[in-house]
Amino acid sequence: MTTNTLNRQSGITDKLEKECINTIRFLAVDGVQKANSGHPGMPMEASELAYVLWTRAMKYNPGNPDWPNRDRFVLSAGHGSMLLYAMLHLTGYALSLDALKEFRQLDSPTPGHPEYGCAPGVETTTGPLGQGFATGVGMAMAERFLASRFNRPDFPLVDHFIYALVSDGDMMEGLSSEAASMAGDLGLGKLIYIYLDNKITIEGTTGITFTEDVARRFEAYNWQVQRVDGYDLPHIHDALKNARQESSRPSLIIARTHIAWGSPNKQDTPDAHGAPLGEEEVLLTKENCGWPEEPTFLVPKEVLSVFRQALDRGDGLENEWLTLYSGYQKKHPDLAQEWQAMHKAPDASKWHGALPHFAVDQGNIATRKASGQVLAAVKPFLPGLVGGSADLAPSNNTYLKEFGEFKEDGGPNIRFGIREHAMGAILNGMALSKALIPYGGTFLVFSDYMRPAIRLAALMGLPVIYVFTHDSIGLGEDGPTHQPIEHLASLRAIPNMTVVRPADAEETVEAWGLALSNQNGPCALILSRQGLPVIDRSKYEPAHGLQKGAYILADSKDGEPDLILMATGAEVHLIIGAHEQLTARGVKVRMVNIPSWERFEAQPEAYRHRVFPPHIPLRIAVEAGSPLGWERFTGSKGAIMGMNRFGASAPAKDLFRVFDFTVDAVVQKAEALLG
Repeated sequence: MTTNTLNRQSGITDKLEKECINTIRFLAVDGVQKANSGHPGMPMEASELAYVLWTRAMKYNPGNPDWPNRDRFVLSAGHGSMLLYAMLHLTGYALSLDALKEFRQLDSPTPGHPEYGCAPGVETTTGPLGQGFATGVGMAMAERFLASRFNRPDFPLVDHFIYALVSDGDMMEGLSSEAASMAGDLGLGKLIYIYLDNKITIEGTTGITFTEDVARRFEAYNWQVQRVDGYDLPHIHDALKNARQESSRPSLIIARTHIAWGSPNKQDTPDAHGAPLGEEEVLLTKENCGWPEEPTFLVPKEVLSVFRQALDRGDGLENEWLTLYSGYQKKHPDLAQEWQAMHKAPDASKWHGALPHFAVDQGNIATRKASGQVLAAVKPFLPGLVGGSADLAPSNNTYLKEFGEFKEDGGPNIRFGIREHAMGAILNGMALSKALIPYGGTFLVFSDYMRPAIRLAALMGLPVIYVFTHDSIGLGEDGPTHQPIEHLASLRAIPNMTVVRPADAEETVEAWGLALSNQNGPCALILSRQGLPVIDRSKYEPAHGLQKGAYILADSKDGEPDLILMATGAEVHLIIGAHEQLTARGVKVRMVNIPSWERFEAQPEAYRHRVFPPHIPLRIAVEAGSPLGWERFTGSKGAIMGMNRFGASAPAKDLFRVFDFTVDAVVQKAEALLG
């Protein structure tokens, strides 16, 4: 199909089409120049691609950015954010021209990299290269899961594509390799990525570090691969059409582009990668492209008219879908009701009665095992609960035996393979569907691989659940490479992250309840490999105290305590033993279980002071991990029993003894503190 044929169909002249493309290009140039900060090169090189995507290919409604069956657009090369902002403004999203003029300014909806929630139409936060690439894979997996569950003959309720613009940097990051491998293995045909092959990075040409054959790599991953000239509009259009017709493989369109296209002195140079063109070069570029020098941020009326056709087109597309959904409700009322329920916060009343309970006489139970039982119990009531493990399901207890496999029949059990980095970002993509509750399991020590994605989940406020098992030196013989020391402190340092380390099986039930009700950010469940006694709740306070993050497990019987013992997870059992011994010796002791710092610190001050009265300074914290941060609870006169070194390879009981995590060691520390 030629350009003229495309234009005749749409009523757009070639001249007007060129003006549309230059409007995109120079909104970006002017925005970066006004901010005196940013990346003009990528929007300049990709304006033609963006034009074809947003006017010829993508299905969306600017009037309702959250329409469930819209196509998703991910700018994985987030440094080129002005490209996305230009498209959102031009096509009619609620993003004003003034907002583009405030690019990279405080409280502006147009930050330096796209941020989910700042501007309508931004589907995900991108910035760290590779994250957008892998998040898009999660979006495609969400599309497949929902389509498998809800689509019926004549009712394709879920039928949308995920498009992304990706860069050389995305291709170099290992995360993208993990995600691409998984996408190819699953045959995610709704995934269409355009690779901006401009051969330039910040340090120079890609040839200094990146000489692989990307096309052959992606063919080996089981992707459809096409090559296009990034400025040949009919070729781009045809490639996108071919990609949509390929249903059994994801598609990569390799577009040969030129960074800072049109700039006489900065095209194809690293200079346009992270700095404005400069006033003189902006004028030269506008002259070179036949664009007026003034006014800046020019949007000709006839150009805006072309782009704003997206509003009527989007309304029409959504109305067609609403008509389809209306018929769907009549034909499949139960499924329609489930669809609506999945797009709301989980209703605890539906699954609370199914939760297991654990008794003292059941003996020692690892919290990872209890977690698996909770997961199996709640799943029948939560159709949107979907996830798996990074090849550790037998250890993480994350596999749902009564349900199908994602790869085979679109079921909820996902085999992520040994791909923790990709798993983290994929979970984000699934959570962005606003219909799914994704979870992913691995050993706590491997949360290091997932940290960038965990951080973005927290930044976006996504309700992702992490099942991190083997939580301390208690995992034993695998040794220090697998024994997490600094990981709890590391996770607790992430803003908007909830970390929960339950002390027994009953608290694990409560921890899952907390995680499922936490809708404004991710939650990490920190679970033991070793068996732990079920705490006798006839002697100690009920496990639902976990919901407040910390609670008094037992208190002194004869007046105000002289000493406060506190701990998390397995180490709670050490302070229980110490509490008994010290109480028998006449010491007045309060015992506090503090499974979630974040949850506790969100409580009213009155409650926090009731648990930790400011006038009681003698306190001991016990946790088999880094002591970093515990001083906020122990104060200057307290003590922290933690680990400032790596572990060792030995049975868990020997390690706890060698590293002084015993009842006797706690008692001795208490006596020393009491003087």
